[in-house]
Amino acid sequence: MIVNYNWLKEYVGQALPEPSEVERLLTEHAFEIEGVEVVAGETVIDVDVLPNRSSDCLCHRGIARELATILDVQLEKDPLQEQLTLQETDKISVNIADKTACPRFTASLVTGIEVKESPDWLKVRMESLGQRSINNIVDATNYVMYAIGQPLHAYDADLFPQVDGTWQFGVRYATKGEVVEILPEGTSTEPRQVECIGTELLIVDESSNTPIGLAGVKGGQYAGVHAGTKNIIIEAAHFHPTITRKTARRLGIVIDASKRFENEPSRELPPFGQQEIIALIKDIAGGQYQGTVDVYTQEKKNPTVEVRLRKTNALLGLELTLDQVRAIIERTGTAVADSSSPDTLQCVGPWERTDLQIEEDFIEEVGRLHGLSNIASVAPTQTTDLVINPRQYYTEKIRQLLLQQGFSEVITSSFQKKDKIQLRNALASDKSYVRSSLRKNITAALDANFAHTDLLGIKAVQLFEIGTVFEKGDTGVVEHLSLALGVRQKGNGYTSKDDVPLQAACTLIEKTLGENTPFKWSIEKGVAEVDLSEMINSLPVPASYGQRTEREAATYAPVSPYPAIARDIALWVQEGVTADEVAGALRAPAGDLCVRIDLFDEFTKDGRTSYAFRIVFQASDRTLTDAEIQTVMDEVYKAVEKKDWEVR
Repeated sequence: MIVNYNWLKEYVGQALPEPSEVERLLTEHAFEIEGVEVVAGETVIDVDVLPNRSSDCLCHRGIARELATILDVQLEKDPLQEQLTLQETDKISVNIADKTACPRFTASLVTGIEVKESPDWLKVRMESLGQRSINNIVDATNYVMYAIGQPLHAYDADLFPQVDGTWQFGVRYATKGEVVEILPEGTSTEPRQVECIGTELLIVDESSNTPIGLAGVKGGQYAGVHAGTKNIIIEAAHFHPTITRKTARRLGIVIDASKRFENEPSRELPPFGQQEIIALIKDIAGGQYQGTVDVYTQEKKNPTVEVRLRKTNALLGLELTLDQVRAIIERTGTAVADSSSPDTLQCVGPWERTDLQIEEDFIEEVGRLHGLSNIASVAPTQTTDLVINPRQYYTEKIRQLLLQQGFSEVITSSFQKKDKIQLRNALASDKSYVRSSLRKNITAALDANFAHTDLLGIKAVQLFEIGTVFEKGDTGVVEHLSLALGVRQKGNGYTSKDDVPLQAACTLIEKTLGENTPFKWSIEKGVAEVDLSEMINSLPVPASYGQRTEREAATYAPVSPYPAIARDIALWVQEGVTADEVAGALRAPAGDLCVRIDLFDEFTKDGRTSYAFRIVFQASDRTLTDAEIQTVMDEVYKAVEKKDWEVR
């Protein structure tokens, strides 16, 4: 959120430090700062307000109150602590169909106003926040929203029909196919037609049941304020956050007002918004305030929470006294009283702080206001595991066993393009389902890596994965742990059920974990899979983890994204010349592009020995060409001739 430094100073007063210090205080105690700059001659600060504080801090008063709390000073000006002086009116009626969807709706009547350009100070304020000035009435509604966080909307009262001298407002759900004409968006000057699906909440002219706006999202074109408007009705309400969010996201109308409603500000806020805007409009547009209707059907007060000193110190790693904890919590505006329990405080957060609901919320306030940098880091003491997790124990045992047999572990995505269980909100079109088997992913990994057998110097690709799969059960979606392993043999494609490497690995797992374990392997096209959850549940809980073997030190080398090229060379050498000697003689002329030399054939005849080697070349910065490798191989042949070895 962008906040204006001078605007903050109106609330905090002379106690507010320079912008650089404001940046430091907020960073260390509350929010990250994205940047500080000068816009329209005003210093503005970009504050990254977190979701848990968006209900009260998406406004200047909220950030100012946060700074006053950090500085341990009182606000010089606090519009949320002023006495409400609104008067009632019987000229407006409100009918709310669903009290949960709209627990509070206020509307004020102001007559005799003049719509004109906003004063310069208001234009500058709006421009500094990245907002363009429209007129004094619309700017006033935006100003109050940025000031205290309450979205508002103004209607031309003379464009509403009256019934028996009363303007009639209604709040109801839309019907499927109903069309609402909303105000232009962005730089457009044309209203937008929105077709409803029946989940949207609408504000309507109750006399004709005509939609006049999408509740919490966007005002309607109906009864919009224009240059000739003289009498206005100002709406300030509280709408259900989930309904607002779903409507805004579905229609792509995510604006400042909807962002505030979907973060559920306090239900006590609307009348304070009315009081602020009435005073502002009288100042910049004239007019006479005629009264307010306030329909408040479902109150929601902050709970009384017990905060224990022992738990506070235990969670934060501090040794604060009860008086210190009390003083810190009171700085937030919380009402604090003693409890019947010793070293315990009864706390009720200020009405605008809807995030203070449980003991941990208040403990978090103590920690950040005391200063997280003042909490010493303490390394935990080493303890012996008292409880062994069978799932972790046996999966680790299988993992180490397969690694020793030359298998490599892969971790693949749990999402599929097609499967049995579809996601309600998919991450992407090709990730609409959760997997019911590991087989498809293992097969894809085998296919993708088979081309690298020469580069890796292996005769087959051997992979395994231990991961979760999802099935439909009697109680809904059931999660299982599954093991899948696969082998692709070079030159033979996938292995069959009877092929040695795959069958041997399955048999070894069975022998290691116990031949009485109920293994139900599903083997097809070189991939074997088994339900590990069923198997592990039948095994005894291990008494200990036993001795862990030390692993060899590993070094990292970046993987080249360019393909490898292999060349074979077979040659006769004198009997007694070893394969290592020949490989060494080949490596030097092969040069830096040679990444490996592997012996794949050897036999002796008539006093000579034949060796066959595969030389693999790869570059880290380009794709090698046949001509380039042929030049290298010519050097290899020359080196062989100098040794009096004969190329076959």
